[in-house]
Amino acid sequence: MEVVVAGGHGQIAMLLHPLLVERGDRVVALIRNSDHADEVKAAGAKPVVCDLEAENDITPAVGAADAVVFAAGAGPGSGTERKRTMDLGGAVKLMEAAEANGIRRYVMVSSMGAGEPPAQGGDVFGEYLRAKAEADRALAASGLDHTIVRPGGLTNHPPTGRVAIAAELSRSEVPRGDVAAVLAAVLHTESTIGKTFELRGGDTPIDEALAALE
Repeated sequence: MEVVVAGGHGQIAMLLHPLLVERGDRVVALIRNSDHADEVKAAGAKPVVCDLEAENDITPAVGAADAVVFAAGAGPGSGTERKRTMDLGGAVKLMEAAEANGIRRYVMVSSMGAGEPPAQGGDVFGEYLRAKAEADRALAASGLDHTIVRPGGLTNHPPTGRVAIAAELSRSEVPRGDVAAVLAAVLHTESTIGKTFELRGGDTPIDEALAALE
């Protein structure tokens, strides 16, 4: 399987690349900054420079892959405008490119709280959740074979391989390494197609947690 990862130099993506390579997949990492190419190559992915915000048409960068993963984001310190242009706009551009290139499978890294975002408010986190929620709705309505993963607070603690997964969970933290492992497993688990779930640290092995999804 060839997988295109948007946000290819992000923290989750850099943990995801080697996991996919271990499974025998080919990975293309969309990156904004060409200076990150060597790091991406070292993680096992092929870097392709593609600015999701600046470029109107990203279909050439996405190419003829089998699946795409949206792991991009405006990141901490960015303002409300970039939450819209990246967390929403970038996700939609990747949907459009997938549809144009005949790619059916789309996995979204969303956020816990996107299921019921605050209705209004000028704070940056509220705008982030609203952008994520809108992107999730657009993906669910797109007709693509989608899975929406909504992790809790992200940490850099060592991954455990054990998680909690459900449609709704109490808010808690999850290591980025476990999020990456869930994404890699989702791409190879057809029963997750059409599913949206929240994710946090827990006691259940990842494959078992995904198999138990209703």
